[in-house]
Amino acid sequence: MRPLGECTIGIVGLGLMGGAIALALRNKCGVQQSSLLACDKDGETLAAAHKSGLIAQGFKAGGAGEMLKACDLVFLCLNPSSIIRFLERWEGSFKPDCLVTDIAGTKGSIAQAAQKFRQDVDFIPGHPMAGAEKGGYANAALCNFGGKNYILTPLARNRRENLSFLEDVIRKMGFGRITEVTPDEHDRKIAFTSQLCHVIASALIDCEADTAITRFGGGSFEDLTRIAMLNAPMWTEIFIENRGALLERIEQFERSLDALKELITGARAAELEKMLARVRDRRTAMNNP
Repeated sequence: MRPLGECTIGIVGLGLMGGAIALALRNKCGVQQSSLLACDKDGETLAAAHKSGLIAQGFKAGGAGEMLKACDLVFLCLNPSSIIRFLERWEGSFKPDCLVTDIAGTKGSIAQAAQKFRQDVDFIPGHPMAGAEKGGYANAALCNFGGKNYILTPLARNRRENLSFLEDVIRKMGFGRITEVTPDEHDRKIAFTSQLCHVIASALIDCEADTAITRFGGGSFEDLTRIAMLNAPMWTEIFIENRGALLERIEQFERSLDALKELITGARAAELEKMLARVRDRRTAMNNP
């Protein structure tokens, strides 16, 4: 892999995360506008990114092949099913020996597609653990990577030098910790730390119709429900894509909720206090994994 400063980089999907990655490459990694290309279905987004000096050229969806032929590094910033369709349509257009990665929130189907992809293209699946309440390219600057987690699910076919190169780029973009796991472990763990949290936040908002209840918020409500302002199509796909692992986590949460409910119903103060102290200590320990 040539040095980052000599690479032509393509962003497929210039939404919130695609835009944030492009901004990080320019502002944190020193990548020049002339080296950044983007492909998106929205021509206005591409025009805005070009006018702002972020990208050298934008390509509408039908012109992705032209962009891919020039790229040494490609970030696929789409939903899982859209990534798979994109790979199927444009497999022949990727530049030989290019490095490809993605940002999808589930890795099982992506890893399978990457495993079967062209042998002269090195596809390393990944998942940046970052985001913002509001989506779209217009909000990309609100997506802060500083100190955040990044998960990679490398495959046996991936080249070690390319994995090291990608990890270096990720760190330069501002991410604080990179974790390498299998696709299956990623999907099991992320079902708890991300998908279950979005389910709980959605259920919490769904159970209260009073939109003025925020007048009684003191921080806890806001912290718990911020992520309920989600991208409905994307999270619907993610929930269903990873439903096996997610349903196990929902049932695990329901058992804990039932246990709390039983202690509160029976006014069993000593046992309730003991349980709350236990979870407090466990949460404190999670700060230093």
